[in-house]
Amino acid sequence: MIAICFYFLYRIVSNSNRKDEVLLAAGYITGFEVLSRMTGGAISYEFSKYAVIGFVLIGMFYKGFKLTSLPYFIYILLLIPGIVFSAINLSYEAKVGNAIGFNLSGPVCLGIAALYCYDRKIPIARLQTILLAVLLPIVSITVYLFLYSPSIRDVLTGTASNFAASGGFGPNQVSTVLGLGAFILFTRVFTIKNRLFNIVDIALLGLIGYRALITFSRGGVLTAIACAVLFLIALYLKSGVKQKVNLLPKIIVMASVIIGVWVVSSFATMGLIENRYANEDARGREKGDVGTGRAALFETELEAFKEAPFTGIGVGKSKEYREKRTNIEAASHNEISRLLSEHGLFGILALLILLITPLAFGLQHRSNIYLYAFLCFWFFTINHSAMRIAAPAFIYALSLLKIDYASKKKTALHRK
Repeated sequence: MIAICFYFLYRIVSNSNRKDEVLLAAGYITGFEVLSRMTGGAISYEFSKYAVIGFVLIGMFYKGFKLTSLPYFIYILLLIPGIVFSAINLSYEAKVGNAIGFNLSGPVCLGIAALYCYDRKIPIARLQTILLAVLLPIVSITVYLFLYSPSIRDVLTGTASNFAASGGFGPNQVSTVLGLGAFILFTRVFTIKNRLFNIVDIALLGLIGYRALITFSRGGVLTAIACAVLFLIALYLKSGVKQKVNLLPKIIVMASVIIGVWVVSSFATMGLIENRYANEDARGREKGDVGTGRAALFETELEAFKEAPFTGIGVGKSKEYREKRTNIEAASHNEISRLLSEHGLFGILALLILLITPLAFGLQHRSNIYLYAFLCFWFFTINHSAMRIAAPAFIYALSLLKIDYASKKKTALHRK
């Protein structure tokens, strides 16, 4: 991880960030984060988020940020009162610094990255390079899972999320980044006109999709599907008549690949994957809680919000509150309910900024065909995995970019 940071730091400084190398660095760190945790290569649990923040701040040193990004500056300020009430309300045994770092590193990472990206114009080729930087470590995760995870049939114990099939790491986070990788590969098939690249991307999509499915964690897979649908809609609306006709064969191919991956996964898991997505146990009996315990966590955080609707109970306090009320010692899986419980009215205002600003930006500037798909990834991910990893924060920020397609179409002018 240290070597990666120094490499990108050298590229940024040597080129004065002329081609937004900070986003390339942040993208690679975002994709690498889960792999570093899986293999024990992470310096600390939150280091990747801090690295993304650091790189983006360096980018601001070279290029600054636009005054129109003021809403995200206000958003960051709205997080500060929660820190104050955290220091007041957390128990004496609690490590205040760790609690604040764990719960606020993700939201702050989002705010800083959004400040840099908002209304920043970049060529489409540069955005595709940034997405490729996110994708490459995810491909490495897939290779790691095939090499070091046991056969899925040897570790099947039911329809719950499977740690063994996820490389011994959290299935939720592995499924999230694999779903992100599958989505990026899906978009590359429609945006990159190179048959060899398309064949490689489709093959990788099949492999990554298979590994995502057999984690038995549904969040990342369903999020990827929703993002792909939104991307296709945006691409269809932006395309001309001839381009719309050319989309159909690729859609048929992609649908065939997805169906094929599902069939192979069903065979490999002896049909248990079908039970999982039907919310059934191994015997086909319907499970009571489709959210696998997340509903209880959500309810306790709503109760905390009702007790302190204006100030919130403080950053990191919801875990203590939940343990005291229900004897359940678990961190939040939902960033929205956490914002409400720990930040109160300030959390509501922060959430409104995060929702309204990109939607208003999208109505004003319709150049970014990824906008609604990226927002979908952020919103769905924070609802099942909070902001434990940097991916939702960084991908949200990319939705705020203005994409320049003209530079791709320019041709050289030859003089006689």
